[in-house]
Amino acid sequence: MRVLVIGSGAREHALVLALSRDPQVSALACAPGNAGIAGAAEILGLDVSDTGAVTALVQEWNADLVVVGPEQPLVGGAADAVRALGVPCFGPSASAARIEGSKAFAKDVMAAAGVPTATSEVVDNPARLDAALTRFGPRWVVKDDGLAAGKGVVVTSDRAVARAHAMTLLDGGHPVLLESFLDGPEVSLFCLVDGATVVPLQPAQDFKRVGDGDAGPNTGGMGAYSPLPWAPEGLVDTIVRTCVQPVVDELARRGAPFTGLLYAGLALTSTGPQVIEFNCRFGDPETQVVLPLLRTPLAGLFLAAATGGLGEQPELDWEDGYAVTVVVAAEGYPGRPRTGDVIGGADAEGVLHAGTRRRDDRAVVSSGGRVLSVVGTGKTLADARAAAYERVELVHLTGSHHRTDIAQRAVEGGIIVPS
Repeated sequence: MRVLVIGSGAREHALVLALSRDPQVSALACAPGNAGIAGAAEILGLDVSDTGAVTALVQEWNADLVVVGPEQPLVGGAADAVRALGVPCFGPSASAARIEGSKAFAKDVMAAAGVPTATSEVVDNPARLDAALTRFGPRWVVKDDGLAAGKGVVVTSDRAVARAHAMTLLDGGHPVLLESFLDGPEVSLFCLVDGATVVPLQPAQDFKRVGDGDAGPNTGGMGAYSPLPWAPEGLVDTIVRTCVQPVVDELARRGAPFTGLLYAGLALTSTGPQVIEFNCRFGDPETQVVLPLLRTPLAGLFLAAATGGLGEQPELDWEDGYAVTVVVAAEGYPGRPRTGDVIGGADAEGVLHAGTRRRDDRAVVSSGGRVLSVVGTGKTLADARAAAYERVELVHLTGSHHRTDIAQRAVEGGIIVPS
């Protein structure tokens, strides 16, 4: 099987490495890829936002299966265009990808499906903002209604900060979604979906804030671990039954069946799991800790999801252990990052590339905000965490920063699910 992966981040690096271990895969390419992915797949030039360029590349490279990593091309209809060529594509249609592309749409789907989630209100006019803010609090959750790469959210107890963020979004022409705050530990659950059947992967927990102790602004994600040693028994089954399957059924009812990867971000509240958000693709950095533990060959699963055959697949096979990833970010991230610095240790074991490129002199240099995801695995979560941080010490990037507390509370037994 000739498999083409679309994207250029550490998520795609993890996807490529997992696919490269699959004996069904005879040829593997990634477009546009990055310096690390080049060691495991053929690298092809591509502007992922250009749907015509995507379809041209699919035909030129003669792909048997296309895997779309980022949300932007999915929301833009890349999967529809690939399927129109008669080529199976792992990724939802533009109509189904609205579950991430519009938070207001997602809320409407969840309401129709009876899915537990935070109360919310969409504000598209500054004149309505103050009255809407009064209806929320004392902690405000303010979100960009559209795609924001994980950085369009502010959670704050300061009304002035909430208002300032909302005004920035409104001034930029973006509707604002106000939500009630959901307390309790957060969980990320990836589910393979073929339009009807849902096959969950192992749950993970990620770390959105830039600093230790969840300090500072939101980012695209600064680390993650999987599975969750503190998770209540039956948690995954409960989430699928109450949150994921109802949304899949509702999208199908609306004539927008979801095929690909449906990502549920949830808070485990005292009343049970409640959805924070749905994404239409693998999450980053959770992908970097979930896929290394999956023994089941990936290409067959993706093809089954793309062609309606998930119900015929055997039960998933997992490694008996844990994985932890720590994101190494460039100086200035999540603001404007410093780029162009040489990265030492970029080719070490367990180092997945995100914002990297290879210079003409073959040196690997930084090219984005989140530069690397460093992964460690082990029989226990403590072992996996130690392995990840040992590998972080081998990476050298001028001005870089990373969190030092990824998975620490879980190792110490400090995460409590409200009863």
